[in-house]
Order: sequence, then structure tokens, then C-alpha cells
Amino acid sequence: MLSGAINTNVDALYALNSLNTTTNKTNTLEQELSSGLAINSPADNPAGYIAAQGFTTQLGGVTQAISNVNQAVSLVQTADGAVQQQINILQQLRTIADQAANGGQTTSQLASLQQVVSQLQTQVTTISQQAQFNNQSLLDGTFQGVQFQVGPNDGQTIQISIGNTAANQLGVYQSSPNTAAGIFKVNGVATGGVSDNTGASYIITSGAAGGFTAGSIGVSGSAGGSSVTVTKAEAASDIVASVNSVQAKTNVSAVADTSAAFTVTSGSFSFTLGDVNASASNTVNISATVTGTVNASSLAGLVSAINQQSGTTGITATVNSSNQLVLTQSAGDNITVTGYTGTGTLKAGGTTQVTLGGATTSATVQGVVTMQSAQSFALSAAASDIGLQASSALSKLSAANVGTVAGADAALNVVDFAIQQLENVGGQLGAIQQRLQASVSNLQTTQVNMTSALSTIQDANIPAVTTQLTQEQILQQAGVDALAKSGALQQSFLRLLQQ
Repeated sequence: MLSGAINTNVDALYALNSLNTTTNKTNTLEQELSSGLAINSPADNPAGYIAAQGFTTQLGGVTQAISNVNQAVSLVQTADGAVQQQINILQQLRTIADQAANGGQTTSQLASLQQVVSQLQTQVTTISQQAQFNNQSLLDGTFQGVQFQVGPNDGQTIQISIGNTAANQLGVYQSSPNTAAGIFKVNGVATGGVSDNTGASYIITSGAAGGFTAGSIGVSGSAGGSSVTVTKAEAASDIVASVNSVQAKTNVSAVADTSAAFTVTSGSFSFTLGDVNASASNTVNISATVTGTVNASSLAGLVSAINQQSGTTGITATVNSSNQLVLTQSAGDNITVTGYTGTGTLKAGGTTQVTLGGATTSATVQGVVTMQSAQSFALSAAASDIGLQASSALSKLSAANVGTVAGADAALNVVDFAIQQLENVGGQLGAIQQRLQASVSNLQTTQVNMTSALSTIQDANIPAVTTQLTQEQILQQAGVDALAKSGALQQSFLRLLQQ
């Protein structure tokens, strides 16, 4: 530039450009201070803007996911609280059933206890129908496969299903007698009308004939499958031991009962009574006389002779309403009668019978096996070899009745398994709650770390911005002063024109 030019003031242009740059920078710094953000528009930092938007989107998802999980935790806690109330009711039911199973209760007292049981059974169902969260029923069986979004991204979900806990859905799954398979057997022949004092079927044999059919029975339960071996001569208690030995593999257990009702004719009785299983044989000698009309009074001597030896044999004797002598071995061991002599007879069976007396001097009663589980199970077709159907059936809590001692005994078993079922539901809910709480903890940690990362990218460094703003303001003031003085040389040239 010529030193004497007045048309072009390059110094002023330099000063103006510097002033514009300083002013823009000052405005940007003032915007950072007012917003607290280092990036207020994509132009401030394009790469940082993209990263910040990504973090902001994910943080929004994480925040909502935390809310979702907390709602799920509340839902699970609501369901678990209702299940715990049902368990408390079942504990009351069990106490009542235990009381009713005591033979000291009168008929009217048992009826009163059953009225209480009926109310409690109804309340269990009422709770299953009324347990709700946000107008969603939780325990009526409709809450199945409900999905909770527990993360910020697609697919980060937890599904929750809760079974039906009504009284007619709780109880014990049990094997059912298969009469078509010949569980009513006398001397190996299917027969009708053979039952004990509770109505359960049994197998009675004379000599070496009859008995279970040897073979292998497959058991498939909720935990998996296994098989048990059956021999013809073994006791029901031995089958029970085999089933229970693989319970961990199947989640199916077994119990057995041996009981037979004998029609008695009056006369003298002398025989050896035995309790037999695979590992033991306990025998005692029984002698008694029954005179006159056969009833509970005339049978008292025979009943007493048998019961005096119960500590050795485990076999008890009672008289049922039909004035029959009922022999029971509650563990499921075989009841054997050998060396029978006397003028009286013991007769059991329906169309085909075993009559102890005369030419028949021995008989064996094999018990009935009942398999049971808190979940449904299946048996192979060979289950008919011990007189059971292949599928299980639910003995419902809603049908439990303590109006009789036998009913109370059965109710105890049903209630125990119903409690186990509810405990399983509670355990599943507890596991889900732990999983949800772990998700919340993880999301909260993620939220903190992502917020820190976003802050690093997006938040303004206030001390640094303040320092830089002060610098830019000084430069701005200096630029204004420089611009004001940039025309001083051109103005001095005017004096030459005035000479």
C-alpha cells in the first residue's frame, strides 16, 4: 500500500476484521456461559454435536428403562405379597386339618371345622382374583409372557409369567388307579368290589399266584425322567423306595398304603401275621375266637390280639361300618397271613375271592402305590403293571374336606403340596425381583457413566470460558480503539491540500 493513499485504509480493514472475529468469539463465549454448554449448535463442534446427541438419546432410554424396571419391581412385590397371604391362609388350613385328623373330634365339630375350611378355600380364590397391578390381574392365570423393557435398546427385555393360584388350581398331582389294568386282583385275576376302609383298591393273592407284573416303569416329571424296576413279589413300600430314590431326577415322590377288608365268620382263629418288605419280615402269632353275631363287639378280641402286636408288625386292625375286619399297614409293606387254622373264615374279594380257612392257609395283601408331585407328571404304559394310569390328576385344594378323619388326613397332604406350589411361585417371583433389581443397579451405573461422558463433551468449562471471555473482551476493546485510530494518517494528508 502506498504510504500516501487516502482511498484505501488497509489498517482499518485489518482492525475491522479482527474486531469482527473477536466479537463473534465473544458472542460464542457469552452463549456458553448463559447456557452452560460448550456445544450450542452443530457449528460449534460437529463431531462433538453428533456424539452428544447419541449420548442424549441413550440416556433418555436408560432413564425410562429405570422407571420401567421400578414399575416391574412394584408389580412383582404386589404379586408376592398376595401369594404370601395365600400361604398364610394355607397354614391356617393345615392347622385345622391337623386338628380334624385327631379322632377325638365329634361329627358336629368336624362339620364346624369344615365350614371354616370352606371360607378359607374361598378366600384363597378371592385373593387370586383380586390381586391386581395397574388394572392387570396377576394371579388368575392370565398374566402370561408379559414383557418389560429393562434397557434402552430393542431386545433388552424380561418376560414375566405368573400361574393361577386359585384354590381349584392348587393341590397335589397324583397317579390314579387303573381298574382296567386289573388293580383289583385276587390270585392274579381282575375282580371288583375289593376295597379297604377308605375305598382305595388293593391286590390280594393266595400262594404264589397274582401280584404285581414285573417290569420297568418310566416316570416323567417336571425335573426330568427316570425309571424304576418292579418285581412281582415285592411290596408297595419297595416300589415307593425306588420311586423316591430318583425323586431328584423327576420331582415325583410316592407313598403307599396296604389295607384289606375281610368278611369274618364266627369261630376260632389261629394264624401267623406278617409285615414283609424287601429288607425285613416281622411275624407274630395271632389267636382269638369270634362268637355270635359278627360285629364290632364280637370282633373286639381278634382286633385286640392283632393290635397288641402292632409295635412289631406295623399292622393295625379296625372294624368298618360293614362289620368287616380291616387290616392296615400304612407304610405299604405286604401283609401276610400264613399257617391259618380254625373254624372261622376270613374272606376278601369280589367276584373272585380269597377265603382263609379250610384248604387255603395263606394269603398276601400287596398295597397301593400313589405317586405324587406339585406339578403334573406322566408314567409309561407299564404303570398298569402296578395298577396305575399313565397320567396324573390334580387333587384340588378346593375339594379338600375335613368332615371326616380320613378326609382330614387327605387334606393334610393336599395342603402341604399346595403350600409347596405357592412357595414355588413365591420363589420364582423372588428370583425375578432380584433380576430386576440387578437391572436397576446396572442401569443406574450406566446412567452415571454416560452422564459423565456427555458432560465431558457438551458442558462448558466455566472457569476456562470466563478467562477466555475476559481476554476476548479486552481484544474487542483494543480492536475498537485500533479501528478508531486507523484513519489518523489519512486525515493528516488533508493538511497538504490546505497549503
